[in-house]
Amino acid sequence: MTDPERQAARPAASPDAAIGLSIVVPVYRGAATVGALVEALSQLRPAGGLEIILVNDGSPDNSGEVCRALQKAAKVPLTYIEHARNFGEHNAVMTGLRHVRGSYVITMDDDLQNPPEEVLRLYDHARLGGWDVVYTRYAVKEHEGWRNLGSRFANKVADMLLDKPKGLYLSSFRCMSALAVQEVTKYRGPYPYVDGLLMQVTQRLDSIEVKHLPRAEGRSNYTLKRLVLLWLNLATNFSVLPLRLAILAGVAMGIAGLLGALLVTAEALMGETPSGWASMMTITLLIAGVQFLILGVLGEYVGRAFLSANGKPQGVVREVVTAGPAVGTQPGAEAPRMRAVS
Repeated sequence: MTDPERQAARPAASPDAAIGLSIVVPVYRGAATVGALVEALSQLRPAGGLEIILVNDGSPDNSGEVCRALQKAAKVPLTYIEHARNFGEHNAVMTGLRHVRGSYVITMDDDLQNPPEEVLRLYDHARLGGWDVVYTRYAVKEHEGWRNLGSRFANKVADMLLDKPKGLYLSSFRCMSALAVQEVTKYRGPYPYVDGLLMQVTQRLDSIEVKHLPRAEGRSNYTLKRLVLLWLNLATNFSVLPLRLAILAGVAMGIAGLLGALLVTAEALMGETPSGWASMMTITLLIAGVQFLILGVLGEYVGRAFLSANGKPQGVVREVVTAGPAVGTQPGAEAPRMRAVS
C-alpha cells in the first residue's frame, strides 16, 4: 500500500480531535458566493474551534482561484481540495469528509441558501443532544417549483427504500458526529449517497427547523438529469426493492397471461373464436414492456457492479492545500498532488 493510499484509508476523525467543528462545502460554480460564505463562517465561535474544508468539484468557472485566495487569507484553518474533474456533490462531500478533524462535521452548500448563523444551532443541537446525525428542515423552501417537487419525490422514495424514520427530510445541510463520518468514509464505491450510508450506520437521528434563503447568485446546479441520477444512486445502491418490484411485475404479468390463455381456450371451446388480433397484440406488448422493464432494472445493477469491479474512482484529488501539515502526514511532507479514491 502506497503512502497516498494509507492516507486515503485513515479514519476521518476521532473523538480526541483538536477541532470541535469541521464544515465541508462542495464548490461548483460558486465563485460569486463562496467568499461571502467563508467570511460569515469565519466569524463563528463554536465550542472547540472551527475549520473549513472547500472541495472544488471540477467547477468550470474560476472557483479554484477564488478558493485558493480564500485559503491564503483565511482567519480560521481552511483546507482547499481540488477534484481533477466533476464527480458530483456526494462524491465531493465524501472527499471532504476524509480530510476533517472535527468531533462534529457539518456539510452545507456554497450558495448561501443555508444561513451561516444556523450553523451554531445545528452544531449545538447535535453536540448537546448526543445525536449522531441532525438534519435540517425548512418551513419554506426557496427553490424553484420543480426542484421542490423533485425533493418531495426523492424523500418519498427514500421513505420506502431506506431504513429511516418516516417523514424525516434528508437535506444537504446536516451535522454528523465523528463516529458517523468515520463509518461513512469506509465506503469506496463510485456511486456514494451520503444519506443512504448514514442510515446504515446509525438510528440516532434528529432534525431541527432552520431558515432557507433565496439563492444569492445564479441558478441551481441540480438539473433534472442530475436529480434522476441521484435518485438512481438511492434506488440501486442501497436497496433491493426495485428488484423485488420487478419480480412482482413479472408474477403479475404471468398471472394475467394465464388468465388470458384460459379465456381464449374457453372461447374456442364454446365455438366463439374471435379473430384475436387486437387481444394478442395487447398482451404481447404488455408482456414485452414488462420484460424490458425488468431487464432495464437488472442492467442498472449489473452495470454499476461492473464499474465498481473495474475500479471506477469515487473521486480523484488533484491538489490539497492546507494551512499547515496535511492531516495524516508528517511535518514538512508534501500533500498528494493527484490521488484517486475508489
